[in-house]
Amino acid sequence: ALPAPDDEAYAHAAYEAPQGAVETALAQIWAELLGVERVGRHDNFFELGGHSLLAVQLLSRLSRAVGVELPLTRLFARPVLSDLAESIVEVLSRTGPQDLPAIATVSRDEPLALSFAQQRLWFLAQLDEGSTNYHIPLALRLRGVLDRSAWQRSLDRLFARHEALHSVFVASEGKPRVEVLPPEAGLPVLEHDLRDRPDAEAALLDLCHEEAQTPFDLARGPLIRGRLIRMSDEEHVFQLTQHHIVSDGWSMGVLMRELNSLYWAFVAGQDDPLPPLAIQYPDYAAWQRQWLSGERLQSQAQYWRNALSGAPARLALPTDRVRPAQQSFAGASVPIVIDADLTRDLKRLSRQHGTTLFMTVLAAWAAVLSRLSGQDDLVIGVPSANRGRREIEELIGFFVNTLALRLDLSGEPSVSELLARTRRTALAAQEHQDLPFEQVVEIAQPPRHLDHTPLFQVILAWENNAVESLDLPGLSVEAAGERYDQVKFDLELDLGEDGDQIVGSLHYATALFDEATIERQREYLVVLLRAMVADAGQPVGRIDILPAAERTYLLEGLNRTDADYPSDLCIHELFEAQVRQAPEAVAVVHEDERLSYGELNARANRLAHHLIALGVKPGDRISTVLDRSVALVVAQLAVLKAGGVYVPIDRALPSARQGWLMADCAARLVLTEGVDELVDVTIPVLSIEPLMAGTGSSANPGLTLSAEAAAYVMYTSGSTGLPKGVVVLHRAVNRLVINNGYAKIDARDRVAWVGNPAFDASTFEVWTPLLNGGCIIALDATTVLNPSNFAKSLEQQRVTTLFLTTALFNKYTSSIAPALAQLKYLLSGGEASDGPSFLRLLREEGPVRLIHCYGPTETTTFATVCEITAIGETFRRVPIGRPIANTRVYLLDGHGAPVPFGAVGELY
Repeated sequence: ALPAPDDEAYAHAAYEAPQGAVETALAQIWAELLGVERVGRHDNFFELGGHSLLAVQLLSRLSRAVGVELPLTRLFARPVLSDLAESIVEVLSRTGPQDLPAIATVSRDEPLALSFAQQRLWFLAQLDEGSTNYHIPLALRLRGVLDRSAWQRSLDRLFARHEALHSVFVASEGKPRVEVLPPEAGLPVLEHDLRDRPDAEAALLDLCHEEAQTPFDLARGPLIRGRLIRMSDEEHVFQLTQHHIVSDGWSMGVLMRELNSLYWAFVAGQDDPLPPLAIQYPDYAAWQRQWLSGERLQSQAQYWRNALSGAPARLALPTDRVRPAQQSFAGASVPIVIDADLTRDLKRLSRQHGTTLFMTVLAAWAAVLSRLSGQDDLVIGVPSANRGRREIEELIGFFVNTLALRLDLSGEPSVSELLARTRRTALAAQEHQDLPFEQVVEIAQPPRHLDHTPLFQVILAWENNAVESLDLPGLSVEAAGERYDQVKFDLELDLGEDGDQIVGSLHYATALFDEATIERQREYLVVLLRAMVADAGQPVGRIDILPAAERTYLLEGLNRTDADYPSDLCIHELFEAQVRQAPEAVAVVHEDERLSYGELNARANRLAHHLIALGVKPGDRISTVLDRSVALVVAQLAVLKAGGVYVPIDRALPSARQGWLMADCAARLVLTEGVDELVDVTIPVLSIEPLMAGTGSSANPGLTLSAEAAAYVMYTSGSTGLPKGVVVLHRAVNRLVINNGYAKIDARDRVAWVGNPAFDASTFEVWTPLLNGGCIIALDATTVLNPSNFAKSLEQQRVTTLFLTTALFNKYTSSIAPALAQLKYLLSGGEASDGPSFLRLLREEGPVRLIHCYGPTETTTFATVCEITAIGETFRRVPIGRPIANTRVYLLDGHGAPVPFGAVGELY
């Protein structure tokens, strides 16, 4: 280890060689920044507690000391003092010392320009006049004897010392400029005396609320103000509010340190102890516009253009509520504590992979957001103090910039690979942080909407520069518990080191999220961090982030759907049981024709015996080319009684497509009304009418079949361009229609049959009434497609239950809503549903039960249902609900693992 930097022997030896001189400068700067007494030649900057912000400060001060500007990547690549010194000497040997111009003062006789950050905030203030969204609040409870004169004098001196605090922003012809108020005006402080108030604490809350809701006038100022509230002779609450356009988080630290020094001096009767400031914020603003120009501007702009090209405009996080048309800034927060053991492990992981603690947590946060959104390309905002010049470290003002960090989680990276990607991204962004965020937005040109912020909607703020607490003579000082009730983004993760822990908060927009959702996200982050330190070689996307209770809820709690149903009987057996119970009850009605259960059973039996006589065996496919009718019900029942599998084919299809379907399912026979219609069919075609009216046996065939046997084949459009035949079992139909948990149909119900026989909704429409003792009301297509005739038929036939495809539902809620409102059950589904259509029907007081259904043909018509009882005016998506009885539903990720509650996944 080298001697202390001020050691005479050290200085004599160090300056004999250029590297020794550089090491001396480095050691002095490192020691000062890191708060240690001495630094050794082989000490590692990051192992000593250095982080990105200190790294920027280190390089800024070093550049002034040795005359060379180094990129941040150089420090990360060579964080050991001697290695970095050697690298600097190499640069100096090639380029020589550089003359780095300082920030100069500008004339106050000319109009003063706004900084780029101020310019954007001024513009936003014009859009939302009277807004309090950009207030920076501070509330302190002071117990003890407060010297109020010294307190006010300290505040006034702060006000006079920093021109930013007594700046205002005026505009002529829409172009703003800075004007500086007289420094002697003093910082305005309202005083309130609540000593004799029995409701003092309630009055305090009222004053706090009043303070929070009082806007600033940017053109008149001052843009900082205080309130001193006297609770008793020895207790005060002090509120300080600043507009963000003149201050930022770092500035709060400067303010607290200087307030502390000034109050100590003034209480002791001393003069101002603070050294004069060489420059002021308006000098920086002028320098920024001059410095960020030409080749430097082009280089930075090109970096951000490339970095954000093609970036997603929005992070598709699942929200608890629909995003409002205009962004709401109402917020709340939940605390986060990462314990000392995990913090220690995270520091070890960071050292091993050359990242800062911030980078490691950023990688984890990106992985959580990726898991929630289903996106592997996402942008996270990261506030940067933007204090890379030594001259501005002690200034109060609006310096902070926000960097748009684009994180890449594609290709299933391991933990170590994600850390490497995050490090590269963060360092590159830091090296190009001089370009203000507002200009980055203009370069990237993202789609602009009022409902979300551009480029990113989530930020991670790492508090390396925590605001210092006050240590005042004769006073104990504590935060007065300022409530965090505003956010600028959807999610704001705010973390930093506190002792041996990482602590902070996860702030969220209450217009979008519930507290329980944010608490789950907090848990995901901690679980993921623990997994990262346990195994850096594992793929990030395969880390299980679900707590045990949530995993149990997702896999079991949401799927507790077991209910009794006849899983061991066939469809026709259940129908025959209904025949025995009520043979005279009406089973099916079509126009002027109606059949009782007994008559329907007799006709189906005669046809079944005929099919058996023709050689139909269990499992044989029998195509039906029939419209909705009594005959089709007879045909389907007969095929099942004969042990066959019916295959409904749309009668309106071209004959060539019909023939293709029959060949694809290897149909044994075709049942139809007119044999002459099917001229291109090469398999036997039977006309159903004479067979139903024949003199054959009307007794049940009584074949022994398994409920696991196929009942029908239903063709869907298929994802390959060719129709796909889906085989459906007897048991699956029973589960759909009996004790299903969503529609309790009985002998009093009349179920409309309006679906195409080749569409799987007909399964519900035919077998739900027949297996529960109800009645099928078969309606022709011409009736269904004529709104007035359809409404009249529903009323005349006393229909109680109706299923409509989404298209028909959307059409009829605006034309025959009163007729629909008379129903006991109205079901709809088949496509993404339209919220306004449900809303229209609910306004008519709707049917007794309005049910949204979802399920592909493979899951037997419906897999999930949701009863809709209310819907918001802005509701855009109608939920598909939860699984019906005896059904399990899972949302899984690309690895087949359950996604977190509320997250995007694939439905299984």
